[in-house]
Amino acid sequence: MELSDADLIARVLGDDDQHAFGELVRRHQSSVRGLLRQLTRTDIALADDLAQDTFIRAYKNIRSFRGEARFSTWLYRIAYNCFREDARRRKELVGVDEERWQAEQDPQTVDPGLRHDLMHALNLLPLHERTAVMLCCQNGLSHDEAARVLDIPLGTVKTNVLRGREKLKRTLAAWGPN
Repeated sequence: MELSDADLIARVLGDDDQHAFGELVRRHQSSVRGLLRQLTRTDIALADDLAQDTFIRAYKNIRSFRGEARFSTWLYRIAYNCFREDARRRKELVGVDEERWQAEQDPQTVDPGLRHDLMHALNLLPLHERTAVMLCCQNGLSHDEAARVLDIPLGTVKTNVLRGREKLKRTLAAWGPN
């Protein structure tokens, strides 16, 4: 029987079980790396470095995890903070990793031209709207979870997702069929 995240966290806290933390990393590394790859555009090396920083910070601060949200939500928050700190240092604007997004789509059901247009349209969104849309629409977080990750009010997340999706629809409609 597979242990839950809560059970693994209890083992890390109780026994400083590094194998339990390793299992948490194994479970969540692809989603954390995916989010960071989207945020860093196509800089895979930077995204991987930030993911490593995320898990180091998570291990060092696991006692601060209160269990009020899912462990993955807490990790996304740490990852987003790592990204913001790095972006502040670099002072660059970032977008979505097109290759990662496309790899997750079923090529049988999604038109490659539409996929390309969607990626381009996403990159035109302001960072706050793009990030909210990615967290809620692609990564499957609830609005409440995204608000915790971004450390902004729930209403702001809802507004950013709504505005972002509306802008995407308008942009794609204006570009017309391929």
